[in-house]
Parts: sequence; C-alpha cells; structure tokens
Amino acid sequence: MSNEVKKVVLAYSGGLDTSVIIPYLKETYNCQVIAFAANVGQDKSDLEGLEEKALKTGADKFYLLDLRKEFVEDYLFKIVKAGAVYERKYLLGTAVARPLIAKYQVKIAEEEGADALAHGCTGKGNDQVRFELTYKAFAPEMKVIAPWREWKIRSREDAIRYAQQHNVPIKATLKKIYSRDENLWHLSHEGGDLEDPWNEPNEEMFLRTRSPEKAPDYPTYIEIEFHNGIPIALNGVKTEGLALVETLNQIGAENSIGRTDLVENRLVGMKSRGVYETPGGTILYEAHSELEEIVLDRDTLHYKDIIAQRYAELVYNGQWYTPLREALDAFVDSTQKYVTGTVRLKLYKGNIIPAGKKSGYSLYSEDLATFSEDNIYDHKQAAGFINLFGLNVKVNSSVHGKPPK
Repeated sequence: MSNEVKKVVLAYSGGLDTSVIIPYLKETYNCQVIAFAANVGQDKSDLEGLEEKALKTGADKFYLLDLRKEFVEDYLFKIVKAGAVYERKYLLGTAVARPLIAKYQVKIAEEEGADALAHGCTGKGNDQVRFELTYKAFAPEMKVIAPWREWKIRSREDAIRYAQQHNVPIKATLKKIYSRDENLWHLSHEGGDLEDPWNEPNEEMFLRTRSPEKAPDYPTYIEIEFHNGIPIALNGVKTEGLALVETLNQIGAENSIGRTDLVENRLVGMKSRGVYETPGGTILYEAHSELEEIVLDRDTLHYKDIIAQRYAELVYNGQWYTPLREALDAFVDSTQKYVTGTVRLKLYKGNIIPAGKKSGYSLYSEDLATFSEDNIYDHKQAAGFINLFGLNVKVNSSVHGKPPK
C-alpha cells in the first residue's frame, strides 16, 4: 500500500479519532500527511493549539480555514429558505456542514498536489457518505482512505491505546460519555445513556442552552426582517448573516430555545438517537415560516412543503452537490421573491410564540377575511362553488352507493 499514496489531506478536528489517524496513515501508507481543519463556528477552545498538536502528532503541514461566513450565506440560509427539516425535527446542523468542509479539503489537496483524501468517519454513520459524495463531485480520481473501514481499532479503548503507543498527545479518556459535533448552527449529543430512548437527557449534558427552569421568568421579544427569504436585520438593526446567527444563538440559548430529541433513520439503515441544540436556527426557521404564511399563495405554500422534505433528505444523505439540489434551489429561490417583511416573536422558556408579522407583499386581506359585514364577498356564491367542487363526490355516491355510517 505504501506505493499507492504519496500525499494525503486529512479532514482533521484534533479529536481522538483524527489524532490517531495521522500516525496510522504515515505508518501504513508511508506518505506525507496534511491536516486540514475548518472553522465552521465550533467552540474556540477546540481550535486553539490545533496546528501544534497536528505537527506533534506527525502531520507534515497544517491548514486552518475560517469558513463561517460562507457556511451561513451559502449553506445555512439555503436550508432556511427551503424549510428543510429531516424527519420533522432535525435542522441538519452536522449534515449541512460536511459538504463545505469536504469541498475545501479537495481544494487544498489540489493545491498541494495530493493524491488521496482521508476522513475519520466510522462505517456506521452518515458522515462517511457526506464526505465521500463531495469528493466524488470535485475529485473523483483521488483515492479515499477511511481508516475506520481498514484498521483493527474497534473501540474508544483501542484508539486510546494506539495513541499512547504512538506518543500521540490526547485529552480523551475512557470516561467520556457523549459523542458530540459542534458548529455555528448546532451542538449534537449521541451515545452514552442516550442510547436508551427511555432515558431522559441529563441536564448536565446540555452545553449551549439553558434549561426551561433556569430561563428568564419574563418573555423576550425579537423582530427579524427578511428580504427575498434572507434575514437581513434584527430588532431594526441591519445585520450581516454571521453576526445575526451568532446573536440569535445567544438570545435563543438564554431562553432555552432549540432543544430537540430525535430517534432518526440513518442513511446506512439503522436508527440512532441524537439530542440537538440549535437555538438561533430554530428561531430563524420559525420566523421564516411565519412570513411565508402571509406572502405565499396556497398552492405554492403546499407544494413547497413537499419540496422541503425532499431537500432535507438530499442534505441529510450528503447529496448537496447534485443537479437535483441545484434544481430545487431554483424552485425555492423563485418562491422567495416576495418573502420580504418583518416577523415579531415572543421567546419564553423554550417556546417560540408568534407575536406579529407584516409584509408589503402580504396576500392576507382583512376585508376578505373579516367576520364583519363586507361588500366584497357574496356568501350566496359559495353554493355554486360547493356544487362544482363536490360534483365528483356526488357522482361517486350515486354510482357506488353511500359510504358506510
């Protein structure tokens, strides 16, 4: 195998798995290893000292790229506009970040003249698919190395022993309970006591949001302004995307917004339980949905809900760089040309309560909807409409008989 690979770029986080992958690659393939880390909004402490650690572990070179702005504007806002939610709850925090990270991993590999790409995803999860479908889109000719599908390491204990044997500096211990993934959009928790769906999440597990019991005893009102489906202002102040999401994360976290507990269907076929904290994202989804209620016509709104589910499946399955996702974006963007206006929300102990919405493109007519007397809608005309609308029901009943009581 040593003759097959000369230089490999590794998607590197500095955690236990990717730390032991560096010596594994050098030992197994006798190649140069370039470690690439992406700043997509994870905790700053996770990024500190990464270069030193990677080089001490055996990496020949290290890259750290700040991708937060692109993450927000070209990925997160797309799923908000689409209304993409996987299996009714999951706001796609991990899934939507992987294509972006993998794209830049390929870019670095091309700049460095590398002939292979590597990741630390397990053979049981979704992330291996998300990374590798992106590789196939941008660099189908490159070799892909997935150590979890090759090596004899089968557990956290094995990985720790391997690290100790190869003098890899790690902070990991056998006492670690949860597997976590964090970025600007969310913080996920898996494993440990969560593997039993009957177990309520331990409050100490949550790192981003307050509990409802500790949230303020008074509501917090916010106003979010949108232009063509994109949030552009918070509480009347024009705010660029990254800062807006960061601020909403803080406000949402204080009010216990965005906690989700889900037993989801993984792409590889098994069910797994995840608990997610997505405070700012949850607020944006709700605000965007509220605005669409008054500016989209009935048929477009209903059909967009169908598209949203398919869009979510594409993102979850790692199919970001596909013609279908691009085509769905074209449809979504068409629906967003009038999604301009302001939404007011009341946040209170984990709840998001609509408190008002307005738009210059609103299709809501108080004159038509009123229960008071009006001169626009003639109630008598409803009889003709019902006769035509129900004609097929009438014909079916006359031919096949009345339905059973």
